Amino acid sequence: MNPISLPIAELKPALVGLGKVINPRSTLPILQYVKVERTADGWIALTSTDLDRFVTVRLEHPATGPAMTVFIPHDQLVQLTKNCNRNESLLIDTTPGGPVIKFALADNLGESKVKLIPLAEFPLTPRLPGEAIPLPPELRRSIHEAMECASIDSTRYVLNGAFIDASNPKANYIVGTDGKHLYSANSFALPLKHSVIIPNNKFLGWKEFNNDGEWQLKADDKTVQLSSRRWRFISKQIEGNYPNWRQTIPNPDDAKTHFTLDPAKLEALSKLIQRMPCHDPEKYQSIGVECKEGQLLLLGKDNCNEPYTRVPVPDAKAQGPEALIFLSRRFFIKALDYGLNTISIIDQIAPLRFHNKGRQMIVMPLRPDGASTPPPANPQPAPVSMPPSRPVLPPAPPPSPPMITNPTSEGNATNEPKNAVEEAIDLTLLIRDKFNDGFNLLRDLSVKLKTINRDQKASAREMQSVRSTLRSIQGLKI
Repeated sequence: MNPISLPIAELKPALVGLGKVINPRSTLPILQYVKVERTADGWIALTSTDLDRFVTVRLEHPATGPAMTVFIPHDQLVQLTKNCNRNESLLIDTTPGGPVIKFALADNLGESKVKLIPLAEFPLTPRLPGEAIPLPPELRRSIHEAMECASIDSTRYVLNGAFIDASNPKANYIVGTDGKHLYSANSFALPLKHSVIIPNNKFLGWKEFNNDGEWQLKADDKTVQLSSRRWRFISKQIEGNYPNWRQTIPNPDDAKTHFTLDPAKLEALSKLIQRMPCHDPEKYQSIGVECKEGQLLLLGKDNCNEPYTRVPVPDAKAQGPEALIFLSRRFFIKALDYGLNTISIIDQIAPLRFHNKGRQMIVMPLRPDGASTPPPANPQPAPVSMPPSRPVLPPAPPPSPPMITNPTSEGNATNEPKNAVEEAIDLTLLIRDKFNDGFNLLRDLSVKLKTINRDQKASAREMQSVRSTLRSIQGLKI
């Protein structure tokens, strides 16, 4: 039978992409294999899967020979390609005992046998009907930016991807959020019948896939497909209803203070933010943004007990009344990397908005140390937004009913005690914070346990090596 030829120059990068959906800890042996097939037209394709996702690559040139399908372990292919030159090829052939991989060995061909796996064990690759929808580079960039803002919390799985909101056929949105910041982009319309949640996966950010030509999209109720010239990524959609993200977007008309940054100076500003002193680098990485006397100032300090250092930002145009707000510098830098060069501020406790044309990022603010910032008089519900790691919430109520300052309709301040319902709401918010702190501690504990387990395994391997050496020494005869 005419064997399948796999050129090393194409196979090496292909194995990298195929490996991004292979789960090395899977208990199903077939999921460690790559499906190698030659179609009736001579095209050679390789496919890998983890049951939920399928990645397929087609080689550049067709080859002669009948249709043929074999399964080869991914790690076996990787090992063989490491020892081959770029201009060589692997030959995949079949024998009664199973597939065989042939490779150049001096002036002959060496052989590596492969364990036979029945064809029926490999999952069937989904096929999506209909025409593919082209995705221009600007839209692809928005998908990547939304993915970077999406949650990685497994307890909020519906947020673990980029949401294409097609509820308005004339104005679709790409959305991504983790509850602490939210990204959205519009200015496009796709012929989609339903909204789509694209699960985040490292393959989508892989350089080779992004440099392989224009992306095309297909989707049905349960599956989504992104393809390029030679690559195809198929995944189950994330099940569930995406939260009403629009409720978390502040009204642009409420913002009175605006900063406009020079697009050519965003990279320099990003480096300046990274150099600013930070008194909580492990926790919040907070930084202050202040509008004073028509100038943009950055605030930072090395220690909690020190006064803030104020650094002016050159070439920044400030408009509106004076304002001061604190946020995580991680989100600030991310917004600058996305080219969002306009900052709009409502007040110290309302979300601030980075925006540029049809793209925007909404960021939850942080409270400065020791501040007792009261909540807004009429807070709006925000079901998408999880509380930030240091949320803007009222302090815990003392045993006796506290007195708070509530603005009246005339703008004068009157002291009124909280009623029982308001106290109950405050307690539920505090309980919610305690749960979030507990989740963070569990996550840290999990990381530490993984580190300890890894160290123990390394120690066990070292001890086994020592024992083997001792046995060898004991067997020596003088």
